[in-house]
Amino acid sequence: MTTVQVPTEAEVMGYMTSLSNWGRWGPDDELGTLNLITPQKRAQAAGLVREGIAVSCSRLIEPKNAPDVGETRFPPIHYMVSTGEAAPEKGRWMSSDVIALYYHGMTITHIDSICHMFWDGKMYNGKPASKVGVQTKAAIGGIQLAKDGVATRGVLLDIAKLKGKDWLEAGEPVFPEDLEAAESAQGVRVGEGDALCLRLGWYKYRQEVGPPDGGDRPGLHAATLPWLRERGVSIIVADASQDVSPSGYEQMTGPIHSIGIVAMGLWLIDAANFDELAPMCERLNRWEFQFVVAPLNFLHATGSPVNPLAIL
Repeated sequence: MTTVQVPTEAEVMGYMTSLSNWGRWGPDDELGTLNLITPQKRAQAAGLVREGIAVSCSRLIEPKNAPDVGETRFPPIHYMVSTGEAAPEKGRWMSSDVIALYYHGMTITHIDSICHMFWDGKMYNGKPASKVGVQTKAAIGGIQLAKDGVATRGVLLDIAKLKGKDWLEAGEPVFPEDLEAAESAQGVRVGEGDALCLRLGWYKYRQEVGPPDGGDRPGLHAATLPWLRERGVSIIVADASQDVSPSGYEQMTGPIHSIGIVAMGLWLIDAANFDELAPMCERLNRWEFQFVVAPLNFLHATGSPVNPLAIL
């Protein structure tokens, strides 16, 4: 039986330097690991479309209160500006509405831009955190940088299935050994430029048990960070957060977000949904697909709600 190697907090803190991509793509780079998605990678991903089946990897957005919505400060807001109730019997009319979302958190599927996290007053590539301000908004690292979207090879690793569970428990960590065991079981391997899609079963938990009322959740342990850097993962998509919580460390409470975004320039999609995709992959007996996501082209925002698609 393989012994799991758990790094000390000092070793994890050292990842800020040893795994850093600062300067790798130039001193002014703001794309981070999206640089790993080359034209050749996009073409390879397009070649994975065989059946022409598209599956959403997004959670349904519902404008209601729930314990985990409270974590996001306020629930989605939706109100009507005009409706069919006022439509005349003849002639043209229309309906319209307004939506407002606080998307960072554990309820709305969203992508984090690389200005979302800071460490020691810096963001990715050594840029000052002060470049994100009330007046300037995200003057550096804003989501508009990803306006051309992400189109790459996606690989779904069903960790819940690997462990014979409907879902991982709150606080249950995923180690590199788990990722490689899932690869072996599913006959697939994560490579450079890929979108790593992690099914932990946490959305199924929310649907069947109810919204979790605490901050603990399953996720990647800090020990996976060197593995992610070595494999060249461009973006992680998880149906919880990427980070296991609690992390097991006093200072580094969210190492995948902190080290991944700040040091590595790693893009993250939180609160996804793989409960439709996983059965489809199992039925087709293939766990790779074209992964596509297009953030809003919103100037100087720290992220965007998204609807990621797996196209098989």
